[in-house]
Amino acid sequence: MSNRKQRLELTWIGKDERPRLEPRILLEDEDKSYHAKARVTDHDIFDNILIHGDNLLALKALEQEFEDSVQAIYIDPPFNTGEAFDNYDDGMEHSLWLDLMYKRLNVLHRLLHESGTAFIHIDDNELGYLIALTDEIFGRRNRVSVVTFKQSSVSGPKARNPGVVSIANYVLIYAKNKSAWKNKNVYRAIARDSRYAKFIENVEAPHREWRFLSLKDAFCRFHGVEEKELDCKFGSRLEAHLEKFILKHSEKVVRTARVADKDVNEDARDALRRSREELNVVQHSARDSLDDFYFINGEQIAFYRNKAREIDGKYVTAERISNLWDDLLSNNLHKEGGVSFKKGKKPEALIKRCLELSTSPGDLVLDSFLGSGTTAAVAHKMRRRWIGIELGDHALTHVIPRMRSVIDGQDDSGVTKEVGWKSGGGFRYYRLAPSLLEKDAWGNWVISKDYDATKVTQAVCKLMGFVYQPDEIHFWMQGRSSETDFIYVTTQSLTHAQLVALSEEVGDECTLLVCCKAFRADPDAFPNLTIRKIPQAVLRKCEWGKDDYSLNVANLPAAPREPDVPGGGEPISKAGRRRDNGKAASQDDLFSQGGGK
Repeated sequence: MSNRKQRLELTWIGKDERPRLEPRILLEDEDKSYHAKARVTDHDIFDNILIHGDNLLALKALEQEFEDSVQAIYIDPPFNTGEAFDNYDDGMEHSLWLDLMYKRLNVLHRLLHESGTAFIHIDDNELGYLIALTDEIFGRRNRVSVVTFKQSSVSGPKARNPGVVSIANYVLIYAKNKSAWKNKNVYRAIARDSRYAKFIENVEAPHREWRFLSLKDAFCRFHGVEEKELDCKFGSRLEAHLEKFILKHSEKVVRTARVADKDVNEDARDALRRSREELNVVQHSARDSLDDFYFINGEQIAFYRNKAREIDGKYVTAERISNLWDDLLSNNLHKEGGVSFKKGKKPEALIKRCLELSTSPGDLVLDSFLGSGTTAAVAHKMRRRWIGIELGDHALTHVIPRMRSVIDGQDDSGVTKEVGWKSGGGFRYYRLAPSLLEKDAWGNWVISKDYDATKVTQAVCKLMGFVYQPDEIHFWMQGRSSETDFIYVTTQSLTHAQLVALSEEVGDECTLLVCCKAFRADPDAFPNLTIRKIPQAVLRKCEWGKDDYSLNVANLPAAPREPDVPGGGEPISKAGRRRDNGKAASQDDLFSQGGGK
C-alpha cells in the first residue's frame, strides 16, 4: 500500500504541466491613455490601468507590483459551451478549458488581498467542474456562495426548446481568507410587506400608553378621507401613496409576531411573560447594542423601520441579498456604455452589487476578461481603482471609447445615476512588451532588437525580483530588493578596473547584483558584488518568445474521424452535427474576447 499522501482533487489531461511565464514589462501608449481635462474632486483616480494583451502574460506582469493588493476580482470567462469543440474528443474539451482556467486562477489568487473577494461568472456547462477546481485553489472553506443570477425570462425562441428553459447563470464567490474577509451587508428593494397592518398613533408617549389602530385608518386620517373614498381619490396610485406613507412613518407602522421564550434573552423572557398576563399593555425590555424588545399579548412588536433602507439615495422597503439575484435584469442592456456586445455584455447593476458587497471607495478591482469594459466602467463610477485586461480588439473599439465617455461625464446609462457619478479621473493604456529574448540567425537566444537599454534594465529587474527604481545620483542603483540590496544592468562588457571602481562605490553597507553582457575579472574577488552574464543568467527562468497563451481552437489537433455511416452519408458527430472535413468551427480565441462584459 502506498504511503504517498493523497488528496481529493479534480484531474485532467496536462494539469501538471505548468508554463514558465515570462514576467513582461508594460509599455504605455500615451496616445491611448486618457484623463479628464480638470480635477473634479479631491478623490479623482488617474492611475487606473488598461492592458491590451494576453491575459495570462498580463497577470504575470502585474504579479510583482500587485501581489496581495487586489480587493475584488470579477471575471466572466468564456463559457465552455462545446460549440468550439465539435471536432475534438470530449475529454480534450474539458481538459483544455479547465487547464486554462487553472493557470489564470492561480495567478489571480496570488494577486488577491488577504481580505479580498473573487467573483467568477459561469454557466451550467462547467459549473460543477469549476467549483471543484476553485475549491482546490482557494480552499473549500473559503467558498462564500454560489449565486444564481437570473439573466432572462422564459420567453422568445428558447421557450420553445424541449425540456427545462435556461434563464440563469451563476456567480461563484470566494474569499481569499474567510477569517479576514472584508464584506458588507447589501440590501435590495422589494415590494411592501403587507403584514405590517397596524399603526401606533402616539409612539412618542410611554410604551404602556401606546394606542394602536389599523394602518388603513391611519392612512385615511392622514389624508382626511373616508375609506370608501380612497379609490376615487388615488385610483391606480393608491399602493404607491400607501407605501410612501408607510416609509415616512416607518417608526409607527408595526406588526405583531409570535415568539418563543427560547428565542429571546433572559430579561426579555420576563417582559414577554408579563405581556401574557397584563393584556393590551405593551411591555419593554432594553438591549445595549440592538433594538429594544417590545411585547403585547404574548407577541413581539416588529417595526417597519427595520424593513426599510436607503438604497441608491431612495428610502425603500428592502431585504438582505440572498444567493438568488433575480432583480438585476436590464431592459436597456444593449445601450449601456454606448457599445454593442452581442450575448456577452453583463448589466452594470451586477458588477455594482459585487463591488458593494466586497469593496470601498479607493479599493483596487481587477477584471482579466474585460470584454466591453463593464467592470472598469462601474468601478470608475463607484470611485474604485481598477485594472482591466483584454486581448481582443475590444480594448480599442469598446473599452477606450466607453471609458472616455465615463470620464467625460457623457455616459448616463447603467448605474450612473444610482451611484451619483459625474465625471473625472483617467486611465493609462499599456501593451505587453515583446519577449526579452529572441533567436538570432544561428538559433541562439539574444536580447531582442526591440529593447533599448532602459527596457532591458526594467525587464531584467523584474526577472531577478527587483523593483525598477533608478536613482538620480548613483548610476548603479537601477533597482532594489531591499534598503541595501541593489541591481545594476548594462549591455556592455565590464573590465576588472570597472568592477573594482564599482565595488568601491557600492561600499561595505550595500550589496549589488551586476548583470552585464560579459566581464573580465574574477567574480569572487568582490564580496559586495554578485556578477551575472545576460542573457545566460535568465535563459532558464521562463519560456521565451511565446506571446499567446489563449486557446485558438483552429490550432488544436483533430480527433480521429468516425467511420462513414451506412448508406454513404457524411459522418455525424455525437451531438448530431455534421463534421466539416476536420476543419475547426470558426470562433475567436476562447480566452481572448469571447466572455466579456
